[in-house]
Amino acid sequence: MGTTGQLSAVPEPKYWHLRTVLLRAIDSEFSTGQVLPNERELSARFGVARATLRQALDQLELEGRLVRRRGIGTLIAAPRVGVPVNRQEEGWPGTARNQAWRTVDCTTAPASAQLAKGLGIAEGATVHTVRRVRLVEGRAVASESLHVPAAALPHLPGFRAESDRARSVLRQLERLEVDGESRSVELGVAEAEQAALLERPPGAPVLVMTTQYASAGRLVALAVATYRADTCKLTFGEAGLVEVTPVGATAEVRTAS
Repeated sequence: MGTTGQLSAVPEPKYWHLRTVLLRAIDSEFSTGQVLPNERELSARFGVARATLRQALDQLELEGRLVRRRGIGTLIAAPRVGVPVNRQEEGWPGTARNQAWRTVDCTTAPASAQLAKGLGIAEGATVHTVRRVRLVEGRAVASESLHVPAAALPHLPGFRAESDRARSVLRQLERLEVDGESRSVELGVAEAEQAALLERPPGAPVLVMTTQYASAGRLVALAVATYRADTCKLTFGEAGLVEVTPVGATAEVRTAS
């Protein structure tokens, strides 16, 4: 690594300033997959304590710029993967041509008050929920809960196994013609269950995308997908409008297609 880049007094936290300095070094001196010098060397170069350095490295790992490998060290992470989230590229849930889904489970239960509101049905009405993981280039980028009112699939056949139930729900959905959808995206953190599916620590930053699907003038599905914010970026494509609306301290992105 080249210049020393010693830190001077700054009004922001020292680890955050170091993060910025490290980012400049990463962008100018390293390429994807390269291993960073060890903590002793980095601490000496930037004139900071190891505790401060670890804070900065932890932050960059959280942001997806670095990845730690046991027995190897800290590596420069690959760029984020673009994940299409418009129906023109995705099709119905689970039918994307260039993506892959791995089903986790499928359950049938009465709708909670919150879920009933999102689906526009009565509280306690029967809802099928398919949980799955979205894969891009073999990597898990999102976990999703797809909720479908039983009334939207009146001809759903019986099933002997959970996997059969999931396939049946998705197959029946594919036969419905979508005539409208609404998407919203907001910042969030991964809960324990989602974090395990995404192979991330609980509390890791995520993008939560909620999509309502309509067919024949009524809501027939509600998908809540939790995307890793460190390894992927959502691409909405040219079709559809994008509206950014402040929501408290966060921002919400709504699309219409």
